[in-house]
Order: sequence, then C-alpha cells, then structure tokens
Amino acid sequence: MTTITPQILLKAYASGIFPMAENSSDSALYWIEPELRGVIPLDGFHIPRSLRKLCRQAPFEIRVDSAFGDVIDMCAARTDTRDSTWINARIRSLYTQLFKMGFCHSVECWRDGALVGGLYGVHIGSAFFGESMFSRHRDASKVALVHLVARLNAGSFTLLDAQFINDHLVQFGAKEISRTDYRDLLADALTHNADFSTFNADDDAEIVLDMAQPCE
Repeated sequence: MTTITPQILLKAYASGIFPMAENSSDSALYWIEPELRGVIPLDGFHIPRSLRKLCRQAPFEIRVDSAFGDVIDMCAARTDTRDSTWINARIRSLYTQLFKMGFCHSVECWRDGALVGGLYGVHIGSAFFGESMFSRHRDASKVALVHLVARLNAGSFTLLDAQFINDHLVQFGAKEISRTDYRDLLADALTHNADFSTFNADDDAEIVLDMAQPCE
C-alpha cells in the first residue's frame, strides 16, 4: 500500500488531482483528475429564492472549524438513502492532519446545540477544494454552502472547486470546465494568498445574499 502523507496530498491538490476510495470499508485510495471539472464561480453564485428567504431567517448557528472531526464523520456516515461513501479511515486520518496543519476547514450548522449540517474542504493559496457536505436538517448543507461562498469572497479566494457536478450544485451556478481551463484557474489561484478566517460568521449571510444572483 502506497504511503500518502499530508504533504503528498497537498502537492496532489496543487497538481489538480485528489484521492478517493471505492467505499468506506476499502483501505485503498486512488487518484482522480476528471476530464471535466466542477467549479462554482464565486462571482456568479446563485441562491434559489426559497433558500434566500431561509438564510435571512438565520435558522442555524454557524460555526467554523469547531467540530471538524464530527463533520467528516457525519459526511462519511450511512443514512437512510446512502449505504456507504468514499470516505474511509485513511481519508479521515489524512484530512484531520491537514486540518491540524491549517489546510482544511469546516463550516458547520448548529441548532439547539446539535450539529445538523456542514461541509469541509482543503485550502491552498486562493483555492478552496470542496470535499463533502452533509445535512441532518432540511437545507442545512445548503445554508453552509451559502456561508462558505461568503467567507471565500470576503477572504479574496479566486477558485471554489466542486470536483464533480450534480443537480444539487447546478442550482447554485456550478458548471463544468475542461481540464485545461481548470489547470489555468488553479495555477493562478496558487499564486495568490487568501484568508479563510477574515470573516465574521454572524455577517456573512447578508453579504452573500446581497452579492448573489437570485434564481427560481
């Protein structure tokens, strides 16, 4: 089994590739570099009108990096609609190490003292690589994404990598670009510094709501 260290993982992201496992019980990892890459334009983020209204009601307490381990565990957990995920023990260990090194972050939605939704990803330069999200309360993961985009814009990020596109992300303006175009965006993002911690979580929803393009 090839040894993958946090340092190797960072170099992989900087080269445009990322690891996945076949399923949560498989200890092996393999490298992925999609021909078409999913990205969410930070200057063209869309918010469905119903979600915009929900965000203004502030249904969740937003925290950042307060429960990273719990977030990745809940992203990996089985649910009624999902028997398994690609997040195995090696991935949990590697990304937990990246978190301790300051290269991984979580955005969390809390309600009545319980973690009910969130996401995590990797931060290098002015690029944020979204890894996974979960929701245990309706729309919690969507609200976490709204807050993430606000934070990235406030911190001068230039690239939000979604890796793959699905219907959930398309509604926010996510699109597919070629591998060549992605590499160009990534190369530029790696030449700039961005600050994930510059933002006040109490204010970010209003900023992104004002910035984002409304959609049905």
